[in-house]
Amino acid sequence: MIPAGTASALTDDLLHCLLLPIDSGAIATPADGRWLFLRARTGIPVQALDRTRLDCEQGFKPFADALLRDGFEVATDHPSRYPLVLALPPRQREEARALLANALARVAPGGTLIAAMANAEGARSGEADLARLAGPVRSLSKHKCRVFWVQPTADTVDAALRETWVALDAPRPIADGRFVSRPGLFAWDRIDPASALLAARLPDDLHGRGADLGAGWGFLAHEVLTRCPAVTAMDLFEAQSRALELARINLASLTERAALGFHWHDVTTGIGTGYDFIVTNPPFHIDRYDQPGLGRAFIAVAGQALRPGGRLFLVANRHLPYEAALGEGFGEVRTLVQSGGFKVIEAVKGRAGARSRRSE
Repeated sequence: MIPAGTASALTDDLLHCLLLPIDSGAIATPADGRWLFLRARTGIPVQALDRTRLDCEQGFKPFADALLRDGFEVATDHPSRYPLVLALPPRQREEARALLANALARVAPGGTLIAAMANAEGARSGEADLARLAGPVRSLSKHKCRVFWVQPTADTVDAALRETWVALDAPRPIADGRFVSRPGLFAWDRIDPASALLAARLPDDLHGRGADLGAGWGFLAHEVLTRCPAVTAMDLFEAQSRALELARINLASLTERAALGFHWHDVTTGIGTGYDFIVTNPPFHIDRYDQPGLGRAFIAVAGQALRPGGRLFLVANRHLPYEAALGEGFGEVRTLVQSGGFKVIEAVKGRAGARSRRSE
């Protein structure tokens, strides 16, 4: 787990680097018009910007919520073109290329695109990709990060390549066409083996109202609904809007089978109550940094959300220490299987005053 404050420091370093061309005078900021910030993050450097001029787009709910708390406006898509576009490309290269291509399309004539990446997250590749897409770029380095920028013109932008890279974010078939996914998501090009193990161990007697915490592109919810005929409702909670869009597509054929809810939501803030069962393959990292506290938070929320006697089915890496968290609020905890480095656990919510029982 990252020590307290380290994640914020890493974010601030990247944001300092992103704004370096402006702060150093390497480029002149536009006198008029609004700015666009793609995959926006808040932090000390960004908080110094004029909030009334900055349009933010962020598809990860905890980061979007943090921007809102700091007074920024957040939307999923702004139709305008901008004299200045800021972007934080992700590590996954296809997703990053799609972001850069989309960012270029948002730059107004005569405008500037500025992007920044950590060196360890593919900064040089990102800079090379932008140069290939839009012509010569300028760059600076600081805080183990790299910022690169371009003022694109019709003569320098490779329009055909831009269209090709925009399409990289389009949903594409995976798993022999059973589902669709897109680059950059967790286990985006395959069925995750941990989730597959959990799905294989789910009992077919699940019934009533269920939830999938951290639903991703919808695999676990799909398996519950196809294997358990007595399930009447299913809520999918997912923090990544790009994944939730795909879950809607992947479960479209099951909308008449049960009442489905798709929620762009940070599970750690709570989800309501009254669920008969919950399934989850909880995340344990953010931005590639281990955060085992996330899994414990998912377990705590599940314990609050289940009705007495409700069942939680969880899969996790075998080494993750979730047993203590499961012992709080659950009357019975048992390991169903351990295989391939993963463990599948069933926990039953206890009634008031009931003592916890564990079995292997």
